[in-house]
Amino acid sequence: MLPRRLLRLPILFYRYTLSAFMGRQCRYLPTCSAYAEEAISRHGAWAGGWMGLSRICRCHPWGDAGFDPVPQCLPADGVWYRPWRYGRWRRRPDAPADEASTRDAP
Repeated sequence: MLPRRLLRLPILFYRYTLSAFMGRQCRYLPTCSAYAEEAISRHGAWAGGWMGLSRICRCHPWGDAGFDPVPQCLPADGVWYRPWRYGRWRRRPDAPADEASTRDAP
């Protein structure tokens, strides 16, 4: 419970201070700070923190946009000693080679 509360502090700091100066134009819904807060409260400090970090890394001018909710369940391949597997580092995974070639065919 304490780690979750400690991780909320930088989120709240950003939300009530820096966010006003950077502009309130988030590419995603829910916003990145709301996403990180919900992921931490739903999945815990470790897994939720990595999910929030992956979302922040996806939020850049060349990234995707749109509705991107926090997953209800943890990913099946996510384990504590491989925490990067908790996050979705790309919004749309790359398509397999055969699927991409059939899609481009007339």
